[in-house]
Amino acid sequence: MATLLTESGDFTVAATDGLWLDAADVARATGWTLKPEGMCRDEACVPLPASATRDGRVDLAAFWRLLGAPVVADSTNAVWSLGRAAEERNDALAGLVAPDFTLPDLEGNLHTLSALRGKKVFLSTWASW
Repeated sequence: MATLLTESGDFTVAATDGLWLDAADVARATGWTLKPEGMCRDEACVPLPASATRDGRVDLAAFWRLLGAPVVADSTNAVWSLGRAAEERNDALAGLVAPDFTLPDLEGNLHTLSALRGKKVFLSTWASW
């Protein structure tokens, strides 16, 4: 078993040989479904090389890289994280709209960014890495 971290949440999946998953687990975690034409979501279908599927299972890491998106795992392959493709991140930045989030202030009161729409907001971030 492995933990898979995606934009949709975290999922416990039965991963084998890296990130080979049952097609149903891939669909549940990512929204992409395995079809004869490849992996499909909404109107988009991405052809898969034959080496990325076998016995109803999908090499999700290979597919995610095919999308141009980052995929990383811990040293034991127990936790995997699927990131957004660079094009998606660039589109979000070009829109100049920050993703919605909720954080506490120093008194513990929660504040949601979307509740401040239409107001001037100064957002400062910092990371040690």
